[in-house]
Amino acid sequence: MDSGKIYIALLHHPVYNKSGVVVTTAITNLDLHDIARVSRTYSLGGYFVVNPMPAQRELAGRILKHWLTGFGAEYNPNRGEALGLIRVVGELDEVRAEVERIHGVAPKVVVTSAKTSEGSVGYAEARQAIEGYGPCIIAFGTGWGLTEDFIAGADLLIKPIEGGGEYNHLPVRAAVAIILDRLLSDRA
Repeated sequence: MDSGKIYIALLHHPVYNKSGVVVTTAITNLDLHDIARVSRTYSLGGYFVVNPMPAQRELAGRILKHWLTGFGAEYNPNRGEALGLIRVVGELDEVRAEVERIHGVAPKVVVTSAKTSEGSVGYAEARQAIEGYGPCIIAFGTGWGLTEDFIAGADLLIKPIEGGGEYNHLPVRAAVAIILDRLLSDRA
């Protein structure tokens, strides 16, 4: 599989809060760093942080500047290599347009959810579908997950990660790592 045609989109809107209300969540430093490092490890085409709030995008830009051109770039060049994959945008349509500009074809959108939904596929089937897609955006939600309307508009929904018990509320950073490993690793 050509992992360079796969992009992560971390969406801060439209997502639910714990009461089921559609909200916009805040960008976190940990999500920037950890998901960028996972994206770099799996040689992805890029990592998009999607937040409609200008102040949030500005904050992310200041953090990235520190690690890409500021003191952080000298202190830890490896971190800058990973964070260089990040593009901060206001909406998913910007992600679609950028991926289409790079590859010359519109990308498919794959979504993930911690909730079981009809029509979701397992990792073997998802891997096969992604291999046939060409460029692909794997969208992850923050907060309490992507909205049902957003999920319904995707090209593919991957089944939730299942652990050994009833609890199923992984941090998004862990979910990204687990899902990418299941989709892209060479292990059987």
